[in-house]
Amino acid sequence: KGELRIQSLTFDDAGMYQCIAENTHGIIYANAELKIVASPPTFELNPMKKKILAAKGGRVIIECKPKAAPKPKFSWSKGTELLVNGSRIHIWDDGSLEIINITKLDEGRYTCFAENNRGKANSTGVLEMTEATRITLAPLNVDVTVGENATMQCIASHDPTLDLTFIWSLNGFVIDFEKEHEHYERNVMV
Repeated sequence: KGELRIQSLTFDDAGMYQCIAENTHGIIYANAELKIVASPPTFELNPMKKKILAAKGGRVIIECKPKAAPKPKFSWSKGTELLVNGSRIHIWDDGSLEIINITKLDEGRYTCFAENNRGKANSTGVLEMTEATRITLAPLNVDVTVGENATMQCIASHDPTLDLTFIWSLNGFVIDFEKEHEHYERNVMV
């Protein structure tokens, strides 16, 4: 196929490469530059979120995406405790930390450590638990005669520190109350 593969790159492999294709009708050339990128991990362009919210009993993924070459190895800590994969905690290959079945005990400072053969760096964020949003009164099936009005209710409980938005959809399509104000009406009760 005319492929050139270089394994275990070093800085000496950097430079201009030329491929020459030749047959009885002639010869053609193509050039490409190979740059070798190597840098210690840095969070300057993509720091961890300083505040991460997670719903009680839910799941959270805390991203850890430093710039680094070659790809770094990742580790995590909560406070001074080093985290390892377990039944509720999983460290992904891309460095993200996943926690399931969130409880109040999961709140705290989480630090991602990234290290490669060029150096190491870390970034920290604080995980806070919020009460899960729950539908306490779901809409019920309604039978109405054509031409009459129908009213459907939806009531939810939520963490008081967060805003709550109700979104209604019809057959999977979100209802735009501004465009369809002649047909749909939203009544918000506080």
